Amino acid sequence: MKQGIYTILHHEKIAKDIYKMVLLGDTTAITAPGQFVNILLEGKYLRRPISICDWSDATITLIYKVVGGGTEQMSRLHVNDRLDLLVGLGNGYNTEKCGQKPLLIGGGVGVPPLYGLCKKLIAEGKKPHVILGFNTAEEVFLKEEFEELGAAVTVATADGSVGVKGFVTTAMEGLDYDYFCTCGPEPMFRAIEKIAKTSGQYSFEERMGCGFGACMGCSCKTKYGNKRICKEGPVMEREEIIW
Repeated sequence: MKQGIYTILHHEKIAKDIYKMVLLGDTTAITAPGQFVNILLEGKYLRRPISICDWSDATITLIYKVVGGGTEQMSRLHVNDRLDLLVGLGNGYNTEKCGQKPLLIGGGVGVPPLYGLCKKLIAEGKKPHVILGFNTAEEVFLKEEFEELGAAVTVATADGSVGVKGFVTTAMEGLDYDYFCTCGPEPMFRAIEKIAKTSGQYSFEERMGCGFGACMGCSCKTKYGNKRICKEGPVMEREEIIW
C-alpha cells in the first residue's frame, strides 16, 4: 500500500450515474487486477473505496457510480484537481487459477475490476467470456472496451432493453467455461453460487472504514474464520466462503 497525491487527467460521465476518472501518479503498489484505492475527499471523515478498472506505469483508471454524497462530490471534480489516495489495497484475482476458458461475470459497478482482469487473462493467452449485467440499456458501459480486448461479451439487462433479458445467471445458461471470476452485489453471488459448475473467485463489495484491515469493520465468514474483505479480500475463492 502507498499513499500519494494524484492528478485528474480525464473525467467524464459514461452511462447513467456512471463516471470514468483517469489519474496520474505512482502505480507501483498495484500488483493484481481486483485491487482498489481509497480516496480522501474534502469534508469527509472516511475515505471512499473504489475498484481499480485499469492501470499503466503512470495512470490509474477508475469507474464509479454516484450512490451517495461522497461519490456525488467526486462527480464534480475537474481535470487537474488533485486527490489523496491510498493505492494497492486488497488482494486481487489470481489468474494462475483461471483456466483457459474463464467466465467473467460483472454486475453493475462490479464490472470495472473485471476489465483489468480480462486484459491480463488475454495477455496470458486465455480466452475469457464476459457477462455484463445491468438493469437497463442506459446503464450499460465497457461493452465495446471488452470487445476491443478480444473477449466474447454477453450483456444481460433485467428489463430486456438490450442483450439477454434477465440476470447474469440467465446469460450463464449453456456456456462452456472452466473457471469463473465475478464481482457485484451479494444477491448476485448467491444466485451464481447455485448454478456455477466450476471453481471460482468472488470479489466482494462492502462498506469499509479504514480500507487496510485496522478497524475490522468488514468481514466475510470463511472455513478458516472471518476474513477482512479489505485486507484478505476483496477477492476470495469459492471453496472457502461460508454463505
